Amino acid sequence: MDANLRKAALEYHEHGRPGKISVTPTKQLTNQRDLALAYSPGVAAACEEIVADPANVFRYTARGNLVGVITNGTAVLGLGNIGALASKPVMEGKAVLFKKFAGLDVFDIEINETDPDKLVEIIAGLEATFGGINLEDIKAPECFTVERKLRERMKIPVFHDDQHGTAITVSAAFINGLKVVGKDIKKVKVVTSGAGAAALACLDLMVDLGLPLENIWVTDIEGVVYEGRVELMDPDKARFAQKTDARKLAEVIQDADVFLGLSAGGVLKPEMVAAMGTRPLILALANPTPEILPELAHSVRDDVVMATGRSDYPNQVNNVLCFPYIFRGALDVGATT
Repeated sequence: MDANLRKAALEYHEHGRPGKISVTPTKQLTNQRDLALAYSPGVAAACEEIVADPANVFRYTARGNLVGVITNGTAVLGLGNIGALASKPVMEGKAVLFKKFAGLDVFDIEINETDPDKLVEIIAGLEATFGGINLEDIKAPECFTVERKLRERMKIPVFHDDQHGTAITVSAAFINGLKVVGKDIKKVKVVTSGAGAAALACLDLMVDLGLPLENIWVTDIEGVVYEGRVELMDPDKARFAQKTDARKLAEVIQDADVFLGLSAGGVLKPEMVAAMGTRPLILALANPTPEILPELAHSVRDDVVMATGRSDYPNQVNNVLCFPYIFRGALDVGATT
């Protein structure tokens, strides 16, 4: 992030009222009678109706329009394990997007807990509050366990945006990008930098859409995911292991048609872009700094089709293109897990 953007962002968050969200009443509260209706004694009537029929909670409270955005801050995209407290600006930002694009209210909840079973207990206990749960920025592989157990226990929708939201948005960009460059999904070589929840969910959906598993090459902080590797491996990642002697991103990027980056800024070097196949599709989605900046990629070759996750560059691929509307639809129809 350049110095001017950083300064402007800090001023944006600080000036006026600190942060980005607030709670605003939806009913008038101007006199003693309003107080008697909103709270004691009138509020008891709404409570009694919900006791008589739990479905009335959607008639007399805001639960049907309320989403819990929940994290422990262990895998904030582009920033890593920054902890619950430091992740709060991201969760507030998520709340703003839900409200702006889908009219949904959000409570952001940052939980200082890394044990997945304890995290599940805490989140499951919040079911009475929310119409749906948006899990955010929980590191892999724990995030898979947390989501699975919550879906087993909770009746309301549980959506892990780093998996599902990213997969939906990236897969759409992938399919449309292939149309732009004129390539067949059955024949393209895809190289991924990053093997966390977001990347693996994207690859799973891309395979479902027709990408052959054998065409996928995954790399992470330890290098290429290959058969027999033991460092930083888990069953979800092992599904994409290739039988190869290659160990570095620079080796497998040769003649690649697509680069998918969900890792860290600057990992895709100009010489790697030069080594890719004709009309390469580059989805450099690390935030706030992409794996390669668009201007640097275009300086290497003219035929690059480039997208990032940032709002200040063309071809933004960001989960905001889907998650507000998925939740809007899910809550409107009373969806369950």
